[in-house]
Amino acid sequence: MKKDIHPSNYRLVAFRDMSNGHTFVTRSTANSKETVKLEDGQEYPLIKIEISNASHPFYTGKMKLVDTAGRVDKFMNRYKTHLDKKKK
Repeated sequence: MKKDIHPSNYRLVAFRDMSNGHTFVTRSTANSKETVKLEDGQEYPLIKIEISNASHPFYTGKMKLVDTAGRVDKFMNRYKTHLDKKKK
């Protein structure tokens, strides 16, 4: 096994699921400019994620459309002229 390939600067980091607000704390080396104070009184670096086990359909058993970056709107804007021509 190769030596010295794994990072050694692990620290506690809060991850927040932006689709439902679920927050959990785990060890990570990810950098963050934001911090959050949780109910335990500690302040942690905050990493925002789009989907986690609290919102993923596989774990929740619920099918839910998550349009995170306005993908439908981007598509509609991109093909607006084409769709307008088709309607006429």
